[in-house]
Order: sequence, then C-alpha cells, then structure tokens
Amino acid sequence: MKKHFLLLLLICSSVFAQESIDINRLNWLPNSHSFWVNSQGNVVVYDVDKLNQNTTILTQEQLQKSGFTGEIEQLVWNQNKTKVLVYTNSKKVWRANTKGDYWFFDLATGKGKQLGTSLEKSSLMFAKFSNDNENVAYVSQHNIYLENLVTGKITPLTTDGTDKIINGTFDWVYEEELAARDGFRWSPDGKSISFWRVDASQTKFHLMINNTDALYPFTVPVEYPKAGEKPSSVKIGVIDITSLKTNWLNIPGEPDNNYLVRMEWINNQNVMVVQLNRLQNQASIYTCDAKSGTANLIYQEKSESWIDVFDISSGEYDVFPCQFVDNGKAFLWSSDADGWMHIYKISADGKKKELITTENFDAYYKAYNQETKSIYYIASPTDATQRYLYETNLNTKKTKRITPKEFEGTNEYRFSTDGKYAKHTNSNINRDYNTRLVALPSHKKILPQTADSFVAPDRNYSLEKFKVTTVDGIEMDGIMAKPLDFDPNKKYPVFFYVYGEPMASVANDEPYFYPYIAYLIPEGYIGIAMDNRGTPVMKGTKWRKSIYKNIGIVNTRDQAMAAKEVLKWKFIDTDRVAIHGWSGGGAVTLNLMFQYPEIYKTGIAVAAVTDQHFYDNIYTERYMGLPSENEVTYVKASPVTHAKNLKGNLLYVHGTGDDNVHYKNAEVLINELVKYDKMFDLMIYPNRSHSISEGEGTRKHLLDTFMKYIRENSPPGAK
Repeated sequence: MKKHFLLLLLICSSVFAQESIDINRLNWLPNSHSFWVNSQGNVVVYDVDKLNQNTTILTQEQLQKSGFTGEIEQLVWNQNKTKVLVYTNSKKVWRANTKGDYWFFDLATGKGKQLGTSLEKSSLMFAKFSNDNENVAYVSQHNIYLENLVTGKITPLTTDGTDKIINGTFDWVYEEELAARDGFRWSPDGKSISFWRVDASQTKFHLMINNTDALYPFTVPVEYPKAGEKPSSVKIGVIDITSLKTNWLNIPGEPDNNYLVRMEWINNQNVMVVQLNRLQNQASIYTCDAKSGTANLIYQEKSESWIDVFDISSGEYDVFPCQFVDNGKAFLWSSDADGWMHIYKISADGKKKELITTENFDAYYKAYNQETKSIYYIASPTDATQRYLYETNLNTKKTKRITPKEFEGTNEYRFSTDGKYAKHTNSNINRDYNTRLVALPSHKKILPQTADSFVAPDRNYSLEKFKVTTVDGIEMDGIMAKPLDFDPNKKYPVFFYVYGEPMASVANDEPYFYPYIAYLIPEGYIGIAMDNRGTPVMKGTKWRKSIYKNIGIVNTRDQAMAAKEVLKWKFIDTDRVAIHGWSGGGAVTLNLMFQYPEIYKTGIAVAAVTDQHFYDNIYTERYMGLPSENEVTYVKASPVTHAKNLKGNLLYVHGTGDDNVHYKNAEVLINELVKYDKMFDLMIYPNRSHSISEGEGTRKHLLDTFMKYIRENSPPGAK
C-alpha cells in the first residue's frame, strides 16, 4: 500500500487537465510558485512551470482512513512541502473562523492523524510547523501548545491563559483594528517561539444581552476598551522549547499605553518589533535579542496625524510592513510622510534610509522577488478610482507599469510566495471580473488557455463615473447607477450610498453598485456613491489625513456639499433624496440627515456609531485623538448631538449582538429622538452581529425592510 501511494505521489496524473483548474480557488504554497486546489475532495498540487503535470498529495480515501471529518478549509505546509496540516470544522471567534481542528499528514507515507486530541474540539488556532519538522505549535483556549509529530506528546508552553490572559492570539480590539490574530512565530531553527501576551484584566467588559436563547436572559461579555480607556497590557515573550523558559523582550514604554503591532524573526537570535504609541502617530522599530530581551531602537517615524502599518486602500490589513532584502542587511518600509505613500529601504541598523519609489503618486507595497530584486506595488497616478501594478527594481531604481493598457480599471493581484507569478483580477464599471494567472514581470497569461473574455457585467442597470467640485473647491470622484431606460428629460429620485471614513472607499471603478441600492435602480432610481476627503484613495497624504481629529465633520460637509452639486443636475428630483450607510457610513448617514435636512429627505442608517465616545480606542483615537484632548470635536462629530434637527424619514437598524458597534448606540440615539419628539422607524434584530446575517431569513427580511421603506418614503419612477 505504501509503495502504491508513493507511486501515485510521484507520477504525474492526467486526470486533472489544465482547463479544469479553477483559478479563483488556487492557494499558493510557501517559498515557491506551486499552488494547490481542492478538486472534489482531493488536494492537487500544480507547479506553474509544469501545468501539464500535477500531483495528488491527498485523496478523499486517505482523509477518511485517518478519521478526518469535515471539509478542507485550509492547508498549512512545512517549508520543504513534505508535510501538511489540514484545517477543518472551524468556528468564528470574532470576525473570522480562526479556531477549529487540525489533521497532520506526512506526504512521504500518506499517513495522517488528528492533532490536539486531548484538548477541546474545534479549539485549535494558527497551527504551524517548526522549521526542523519535529513539532507543531498551536493555540487553544489562550495557551500555546507544542505537539511532537513523532511521539504525539503535547506540552503546554504557557499555562496562565484565561479569558483575560491571552497567549498567542489577541483580544477583540487588536484583531478588529490592527488585523492581529495569529499571535506567535517560530524561530528559523525551530528551537524558540516568540509570542504576544495580552493582559486584559484591566479592560472592561461590554455586556451584550441575549434575551432569546434561554428561559432567562444572560449576558455575553466582550473585552472592549472604548475611546479614552487604556489598551490592554501587551508584551512579547520568547519561549525556549527545550527548557520551557520564557524570556520577555524589554521594549520601552508602558505596556498598557502602546501597541505592539507587528513582530517577526530576523534570524535565530533577533526579533524585529514594530511599536505604535497610544496616539498611533509615532512608529518605533526595535531589534530585540531573544535571550537577553534587550531592545535596540533602529528606526523611528513621527506624524502630525497617524501612521498606517498596513494597506487600508486594498484591504491588505495583515501585511507585515518590513520586507527583508539584501540578505537581511536591510528592510522595506512604507511611509506617506513626504506627501505620498512611498516605499523606502532602511538598513538593518537603521542608519541609512533610501527612497525607492520616487514618483509623485502613492505606491502601496504588494510583493518582492528576491531573485530579480523587483518590488511590486499598486498605484494609480491619474485616476484614484482605479488600481494598477507597478514595478521598481531595487538595484536599478527603474520604474515601469506592469498592468497592460487593455486592463483598464481596477486590478487586484495575489502573488505567489516567491513573487514570480500572480492571480490577476481585472474589472471596471463596464467589464465583469476577469481572472487570470500571469507571469511577472512580463504579465504573460498562463491560465486559462482560452482567449480573454471581457464581458459586460450581469446587471440590469448602467454605471458611469463622474467628478464634482464642491463650493469648498474639493473635487470628489463618484459612481452613478442608472436604470437602463434612463431618460435625461425626466426627473428621478436619487439614492446616495455613503461610507466616508478612513477604512474604505466606495467610488471604485468596479462593475457592481452597492447591492441593497442596486436592487432598486431598475425601478427608477439614480444611485450615487462618492468619496470624500479622509477616504483611503490614492490622492496623497493631505487628502487622506485631512480628516484627522475631524471624523464626522470634514466627511459630513464634503458629502453634503457634493450632494448639492449632484442635485443641480436636471434629471434629479430634489424632493426625493435618500441616503444609506452602514457602520461608519451609518454615522455619516445620521449626521447628514440631522445636519442637512434640507438636502436628505429619507435615510436608512445601519449599526451606526451614534456617539464617538462609544467606539473602541484604537480606531477612534487613531483618527480623533484622545477624548480628553479633543472633547469639543468628539461631541460635534457625534450624530446624537444633532438628533434634535431630524426632519425627514429615518429608519434605524441594529443587531443586539453587535460586538463591534454596540446596540448601546441605538438606545442612546432612540432616547435623544424621543426627547425631542422626533418620529422615526426602528428595526432591531435580536442577537445579530455587525453584519446582521445570522439566523434563518435574516438577510431577506433586512433587504425587504430596506426596499419597502424606500419605496414608501421616496417613491420610485421617473416624472
């Protein structure tokens, strides 16, 4: 049987032809340009250079013989790709399904077994191999464990984990606002593990109330430091897996008044740590001795606003900002301190800093090819609604655009781990998503082997881009959706979709409008989405950070002034103006309804921050400063302050199980509207989270509620 499996492993199968590869489902292997796909329950590996060959490394039969139950959700590989962990039966922690079960398979023998069998089912997190292939480490119930792959012995590396002492992962706010989930790292030699330890014992619980799932109500606690409250105390330790001794890194600053946002091993002796101060306007990079704990400051950067440690513009929240280059003698660092987001090379001792991307446009780092010294990044010098791939060579400093001209619009790239290939997805307002596998830097298409098919989006409305300039001289990009039978001589109700805060943009050159509003466009509505100052678009530092300490003020005015320009268009019915936003966009919706009632007649706000004091400290203080230092603006920026001015039709929607924007926001707003005798409509969803998606029928009910309210209060159809 063993001989038969090895033959199957080594001889390339012809069962899976190139044409059957689903590019959208490919997953890159480490340190290579090989990828795996799940083909009917079999794990099949391809090398991009030899796509006519493939290797089935795991079959359904093997999985079943090991006792594996569930679906293949993720694979974790060792560095030389001879062993693999299969992740399954996952459960949601906060936003992501980050705990579950892991099965180990040795690809040389084909044998497998479940890990962590003595621990709680579906409780293992972030399992990964040591580089010497002897052990796997993982987190369970806030402790880190080591499991020997030969003996099966499970050794706890930390023992003090509780609901308040968190080892190897993070509390709610670190995950939500710093994209920090996986909280430990193996050293290159597999002899040590560095890890974050979060002490949330002084962080207060926000108590959510569950009224429906038991005879008596019960509370659901969430560790949640609100604006003005100190962060949880965080430190980094290094465990010697032989002695089980932990050394703590002596990083300067109070552990409950700074953030340790990123950490990676440089070599077997040293760990690099990126620290942000409480206000997040100073980044400090330390190299730390793993044994002595000594921390050496090698680089520090300060800002008049805030410093980003990940690429918000494309959602790459988990990118470690320090890519090591020149055989570890230097690292790449992104900064917008000179007015544009640029990439710099900084020597390992911090003494030399060199600007790599020199052009006057934003450059967001994506990948690095160590062989060619190519740095790849996303940029769009002339149109902030679009995205293109660029390359600058680290040695020659030559810069060129990689994305060919025919791929106009928004381009996304998911690189192989060696930076030689990428899954490329192109779209624009008139072109549906088209995904290809390409070689870099040539951008030559590898898959599919058929000709590119640039098809029209599958929708029953049209889209177009536009710009408006406000009375304040602010030029804003917008996307407009129109019914297919649009008549410029008639007047249509307009429905604005808004977000408006620093975590997302809405006026993107992409093929589909915001779905809830899009359903209404064919009935005779105009849909509008615009990006105000402060949104993370490629217009430079001044644009993005002009909102500093002015969230709820700058964005509200920009949206209102831009709406006034839109209302000048002859085909817009100024008596039928609706607006909708969710979360931060819900707050902007409320501010616009309350502060500019002469413009907006109907609004639907979902899960809104109604008082700036109520949201978490990392997000709010990053953009607003401390309440004690900026209290007047905190009050002015909060929708609840202006609720007394409501004149139009307002539907407010919230889930009572929202751990992100708490239901408290709804009740405080309700009290204020009642106080001033303001009529409004309300839809509350018991125990639903921020997405309001849990429970049978929830999404359809929300959509039907949404559409019914708009039809009744801002009737459809051209006049």
